[in-house]
Amino acid sequence: MSVEDPSAPVSPGWIGRLGQILGREVRDRQAFLAVVEEAFANGVLDPDARDMLKGVLKVGEQRVSDVMIPHGQMIVIQEEESLAQVLSTVVASGHSRFPVIGESRDQVVGLLLAKDLLAHYEQRARHFSLRDYLRPMLFVPETKALNLLLREFRSTRNHMAVAIDEFGGAAGLVTLEDVLEEIVGEIGDEYDLETEGNILEHSRQRFTVRGLAGLPEFNRHFKTALPEDEFDTIGGFLVDQWGRVPSRGETREIGALRFRVLRADRRRIQLLEVRRQKPQPPSAPADPPTA
Repeated sequence: MSVEDPSAPVSPGWIGRLGQILGREVRDRQAFLAVVEEAFANGVLDPDARDMLKGVLKVGEQRVSDVMIPHGQMIVIQEEESLAQVLSTVVASGHSRFPVIGESRDQVVGLLLAKDLLAHYEQRARHFSLRDYLRPMLFVPETKALNLLLREFRSTRNHMAVAIDEFGGAAGLVTLEDVLEEIVGEIGDEYDLETEGNILEHSRQRFTVRGLAGLPEFNRHFKTALPEDEFDTIGGFLVDQWGRVPSRGETREIGALRFRVLRADRRRIQLLEVRRQKPQPPSAPADPPTA
C-alpha cells in the first residue's frame, strides 16, 4: 500500500485558512506540521488541539486496512442462531452492532443492532427469526481512505462497515469509533479505571485489571504463579495464551481465574475483567459395595 508523500501539496480549505490565521502560508504537510508545532510552542494550541490537528492530517493518509479489525477477530452472529444464542453473544461481547453471516465469514448478510431485539419481547407469541431484524450492512474496499470513510459514515448515518478485499471477501470490520480514535485518541468508556493503580477490586470475586499490569504485581494480588521470567505484563501473557490479540468480550479461563477482555486495540490488551471462580464442591464418595 502506498503512503502519501509528506511533502505533497496540501489541498486548499481549512488547512489553508488555519495557516492564514496563524500568519503563515502552508504549501505542504511538513509546513503544516511546523505551523502546528509553532502554535503549540507559542501557547496558541493546547496539547489536545495539537494532537487532534495531527490526527486529522493522519486520517487523510491512512486506509481502512490500517485500522480495521481483522477478518478472523470479528465477533459475528450466524443468521440461523436461536434467540438464546444471539443474546449470549450480545451479552458476552458488550457490543451494540454485529455483522450477521451466512455459511461463512465472507458471506455477510446484514447488520444486527442489539436494541432491535427489544422489539421481540413486545411480540412474544411471534416465532423468532433473525432475518426479521437485519439491517443493510455498509461494504467498503479495504483500500478506502479514512477521511472518505468518515464522510460516508456521516452521509449514510452508519457506524460500522465491512471492509472487502479485491476478491470481494470480507477482510475485516471498521467502525466509526475506530476512525474517530485516530483523530482524538482513545475514546474512554464505562470501564475506565478512575484510579492510578493497575488493579481495581469491586468485590472478592470481581476485579478490573489494566493489561499493562506487571506479572509480579498480578501474581502477588491474586496469589498466582504466572511465568514472570517469560512475560512482563498480564496482557502480554494472555496474548500469548490466545495466540493473537483477542477482541473485546472474549473470555479465557486459566486456573481459578476467568479473564474477559473489556478493551483491546490491534496491538495489545488494554483492560480486563478478572473473576475468581467459585471452587467446585467435592463430589460425594461412592457408596461402598454391598456384600
